[in-house]
Amino acid sequence: MKAIRHRAVAGLVLFVLPFTGCRVRHHQSSDGGQDVDIATPLGGLSVKTDSATVQRKLGLPLYPGAQPEQRKDDSNNPADVDMNFGSFHLRVQAMSFATADAPDKVAAFYRTSLAQYSDVITCRHHEPVGTPVRTGLGLTCADDNHVHTGKGQDVDPDADNETELKAGSKTRQHIVSLQPEGGGTKFILVSLELPRGEDGGA
Repeated sequence: MKAIRHRAVAGLVLFVLPFTGCRVRHHQSSDGGQDVDIATPLGGLSVKTDSATVQRKLGLPLYPGAQPEQRKDDSNNPADVDMNFGSFHLRVQAMSFATADAPDKVAAFYRTSLAQYSDVITCRHHEPVGTPVRTGLGLTCADDNHVHTGKGQDVDPDADNETELKAGSKTRQHIVSLQPEGGGTKFILVSLELPRGEDGGA
């Protein structure tokens, strides 16, 4: 997710700096990460990396005993990226974890948690596995979630052993991406708020 954060920040900085009244503020989060706030007359961007804050706002519980996935390159930091420019609103929240439990056990736990948002669909290679094949709010496996969780979070969305559980609508999604690792599981919790009109609907 760090790569996503850096691309988002860099792109938005280049976009907003030419406008008068632009203000960029950096500050350290409570767990040592770097937060960024950009304010312009047109709107703003904030990037939060505090683990406790991101976890609280994700809307999904932490799997019992799971630990944040740690990497030497620090690429699996939690992230809360919130962009607001006029009617355009995009928010991405993500955290990566690991557990010694098998993927089936982790998936069963999150199917229950995801059910608060809608029917839960299971996806591999952007295709449904079993039923239902779409949520009651119209979300399908074919709907690109616009965040390829594997690139920044070390889970390949096209890997044969990667599974996504998805719930919600096309513009408000909760996703759990799971992949076996050794005898356990690494998984990513993702919450998305996409701009209305991206999919032609709400």
